[in-house]
Amino acid sequence: MTSAYQNMTDAALDAALADLERQADDLRALNLKLDMARGKPSPEQTALSKPMLDLVTSETDLTDGGSSVDNYGDPDGLPSARALAAELLGVDPANVSVIGSSSLNLMYDCVENGYVHGIAGCKPWCQQGTVKFLCPAPGYDRHFTVTESFGIENVPVPMREDGPDMDVVRELVEKDPQVKGIWCVPRYANPTGITYSDDVVRAFAALKPAAPDFRIFWDNAYAVHTFAGEGEPLLNIFDALAEAGADNLVYEFASTAKVTFPSSGMAWVTASPSDMAELRRAFSAMRVSPEKVSQLAHVKFLKDAAGVAEHMRRHAAVVAPRFALVEEKLSAGLGELGVATWTHPKGGYFVSFEGPEGSAKAIVALAKELGVTLTGAGAPWPYGRDPRDTNIRIAPTYPSLEELGQALDVFVVAVKLVSARLAKAERA
Repeated sequence: MTSAYQNMTDAALDAALADLERQADDLRALNLKLDMARGKPSPEQTALSKPMLDLVTSETDLTDGGSSVDNYGDPDGLPSARALAAELLGVDPANVSVIGSSSLNLMYDCVENGYVHGIAGCKPWCQQGTVKFLCPAPGYDRHFTVTESFGIENVPVPMREDGPDMDVVRELVEKDPQVKGIWCVPRYANPTGITYSDDVVRAFAALKPAAPDFRIFWDNAYAVHTFAGEGEPLLNIFDALAEAGADNLVYEFASTAKVTFPSSGMAWVTASPSDMAELRRAFSAMRVSPEKVSQLAHVKFLKDAAGVAEHMRRHAAVVAPRFALVEEKLSAGLGELGVATWTHPKGGYFVSFEGPEGSAKAIVALAKELGVTLTGAGAPWPYGRDPRDTNIRIAPTYPSLEELGQALDVFVVAVKLVSARLAKAERA
């Protein structure tokens, strides 16, 4: 499909370019400093959890199911915290460890365990030559950074509307024993916002890896982060494994990072009993006890899955208008030009934007020049290499609605101007 700029006469395109350059000059003169770079909760969202800070005081009973909150012990976390995490993911609390505040830290620890100690009795990955991880792209850049930091080769896998291309995944996982893992964000994926279909989840559960130490890193970061009604259902990966008669294939992660306070929440991992036993042995060398006072406060505040759902409805009231504004601004500014497409998520934290081929870096650079900071072009791809230079991750949650509206107006002008410049260059 050709864009409106490509269909213009030379005179009309020159006039459009001149008008867009004037708009850019006007925006540049405003000296804006707006940020849509990372998917952070807004101050309005974190304020929703402030009452939690009043729930643990010097008068609080610091026991939990026979555990002492104020001393060492409970390396897997408080019983009540494990029960809450298990309820949210639909798994057995016996197979859950609640450790620290960052699920990304836990993912790093699990990669490190495979790299340094090995998984399932296999040699450590560091002794196996080239080791590969599959990276659905566009995807979460911090995932890719973890494996890249170990020298693991990140291999991009195409994302479809219902999840990763499972034909590609199956071919690589089942034929190449050097493939040791795959990164997944199965609900409201970062940045596309899609939720894996039942067929995709079952295809993951049915994998027959060539490597016995292959694991799926199932980062269910947005398991409860819907802002459109009940949201999109996600088949429980462990139920799918049971249906397939499979085991020892999945590490699932989640946290309260964007439920309560980023960097001050609870994070957890769950896996099969034997995988958890192995992870606990690895974790025991680096941890004596998790931070249990925070866990107690979280359980007192959130209580159970119903309490979490109610809390997330309050988040949705803050987040939904921001995503609606993204849709409104992009549709009004770009909808008739044929220069871009974007996702329409019902949950999560991002909108995935696709511009003309060869445009993303130029759009991000121009937006920065006009006062709006975006995630770096290419970030959702391994090594930052978007092969077509089209993808931009939009993170609308942190700015105020007024700031977001301004930032989106700048973004629209940047997209138009870059698209028009590209159309002009094609004629040169």
